[in-house]
Amino acid sequence: MGRPPLELGTYGTIRFYNTDTGYRACTTARDYDGRTRAVERHGKTKAAAERALKAALRDRAGDHANGDITASSRVSTLAEAWYAALTDLSPVTMQAYRARLDRQILPRLGQLRVRELSVGNLDRHLRGITDQHGVATARMCRSVLSGMCTLAARHDALAQNPVRALGPVNSRAKKAPRALTVPQLRQLRAALTYDDRAIARDVPDLVAFLMATGLRIGEACGLAWDAVDLEVGTIHVRAAAVRVRGQGLVVKSTKTDAGHRTLVLPRWCTAMLRDRAERLHATGADSGSRPVFPAPLGGWRDPSNTQADLREAFATAGFDWVTSHAFRKTVATLMDQAGLSSRAAADQLGHANTSMTTDVYFGRKVATTGAAAVLEALSS
Repeated sequence: MGRPPLELGTYGTIRFYNTDTGYRACTTARDYDGRTRAVERHGKTKAAAERALKAALRDRAGDHANGDITASSRVSTLAEAWYAALTDLSPVTMQAYRARLDRQILPRLGQLRVRELSVGNLDRHLRGITDQHGVATARMCRSVLSGMCTLAARHDALAQNPVRALGPVNSRAKKAPRALTVPQLRQLRAALTYDDRAIARDVPDLVAFLMATGLRIGEACGLAWDAVDLEVGTIHVRAAAVRVRGQGLVVKSTKTDAGHRTLVLPRWCTAMLRDRAERLHATGADSGSRPVFPAPLGGWRDPSNTQADLREAFATAGFDWVTSHAFRKTVATLMDQAGLSSRAAADQLGHANTSMTTDVYFGRKVATTGAAAVLEALSS
């Protein structure tokens, strides 16, 4: 019975021979086409010859890997191949991944070879990103690197995904997000009605609406009048305004089932929207696709520009710690204090399902989450 062949991508015993200039190291390697070939390298010393041979064998395995990505490919090549294969993500997510590649990953890792993406290198890189750019950026970079390394592993350019061996990306404990109390909400609403600049930028109504619903800023900016039922007192959240590189400001359909929902409004918010519809002449048949909260100069409102307007208005009112996200926290906190379930709060805010049970056996997008009754307290 003959000797069994070498496994694909492996080599046999290394042999050494003296030469006029030092040593020759040689062996046989079985390539990915199934053929066994002789490989040799020279060096001034036996150790140097061995190192040169092992480096050649390593590169040889990468060069014969399956597909265009090999162990000797640049990380920049791997990154572009991974990014080009992303087809089912939202434009905002694609834009965020592109930014992480261009700003954090490729400037430091782009010229490395794929085989050099070791656990140690990646760990040092992510710790540096955490220190310079924060935990959120580092976590997204980790996700991008994991996708890249998974692709490399599928091409046999890496034995396995080294990102999986990394520890979690953590930082110092942060203070819990602050929620506003009902008296603070009333105080802020009142202060905005005396701010001429905030009024000119249409901030008071927008802030009142955020208080009443807990919507994301993009969802509020992307709300059209045909998604508002003033007779019943509900809104249908189905889109969000986002700025996409190369496209500008677009109103994009909500990408998740959790985000696509119908909400009941407090009566005071319905009255505010009814007055607003009359003031903006949004009661005609042709007004359905127009924004409920247009930009000061008309058209859809940019969430980024709106955030800047809100920061200035809140600082003027003495609430410089408040952001638009604080209203989401506030709505959830008020619902919790009123004894409403976390499921109801998740439905109100458009969060993902909290358990498989509620995913499969409980209806979603229920209009009567209970938030409307709780938030009636803001009317007085």
